[in-house]
Amino acid sequence: MPYVALAPVTREARTAAASARWVEVLASRPELEPAVALQQQLLGIVAKTAEVLQRGRLPKLSLPGRYLAAKLDRGVPALSGEPIPVPVPVLTPAALSLCEALSKGGAGDAADHIRLQISETRIDAGSLLAASLKRDQAAIRTGAKHRGLSPDLLWLVAELAVSPFAYALQELLFGSVADDSPLRAALDGWAHGYCALCGSWPAVAEVANAHRVLRCSFCALAWELKSYACIYCGESGEKFVTAAPNQARMDRRVEICKTCGSYLKTIDLPALSPFPFLAISDLETMDVDMAAMESGYRRPPLKEFSHR
Repeated sequence: MPYVALAPVTREARTAAASARWVEVLASRPELEPAVALQQQLLGIVAKTAEVLQRGRLPKLSLPGRYLAAKLDRGVPALSGEPIPVPVPVLTPAALSLCEALSKGGAGDAADHIRLQISETRIDAGSLLAASLKRDQAAIRTGAKHRGLSPDLLWLVAELAVSPFAYALQELLFGSVADDSPLRAALDGWAHGYCALCGSWPAVAEVANAHRVLRCSFCALAWELKSYACIYCGESGEKFVTAAPNQARMDRRVEICKTCGSYLKTIDLPALSPFPFLAISDLETMDVDMAAMESGYRRPPLKEFSHR
């Protein structure tokens, strides 16, 4: 079944599992201590924001299941092209806190400048957050360049701030779909390498119980493809190869495609990572990214979708 529903996990269990993962990461790669410390702060902000959203009311969306199913059947993600109202009063403080943590964690003046622009409303927070939800990287990068800000850092701040809302929308729209509904059929028939909710590429494939599950880099959606092939172009022949850059760590591998020049990381785990701690898998495999990029492979840009 392509769509994978994550089992409910309590906050205490999520926190304990994340702490154990960080301990394991530092045991094998102590040089990542500064990165782990920063990640702990950032994900703490993200997790608290998610809890605030859970206690509040999400916007009422006019997105019937049959309508979403028709979009998915065309290969168009559920949120693509939809005018979703973003909870600016909740997400803006998160963005400011993220800037502060990034500044102290090494981004320095670059993060301070972003925080100042948001707090003084020289950047419209609502527009920034809405652009992130729409996965409009071009708009955010253009706005950053016009204001003399770091485009990559502004994208990161907005993505982290909006990710709890994207995750909440994922649970709202996909979390309790009836087994006999058109939307369930469309989800189970999803055969694309990009996320069925937001259109993002997966950050990593987590392999649990012998199932290769793709995990969205933004909303943490989990889905499994029926075919074993390049998630970007569908290549399944000899030009699609899976290898372990470090033979001593066969649990961390990289899928490389010589047809499109892209790569995807995979990591073996006893269970899939709950939101927002999927980022630990991404951090833990940074050396796999480096190995792939040094060999000339890359991650493709976000896809654009037609809404006709």
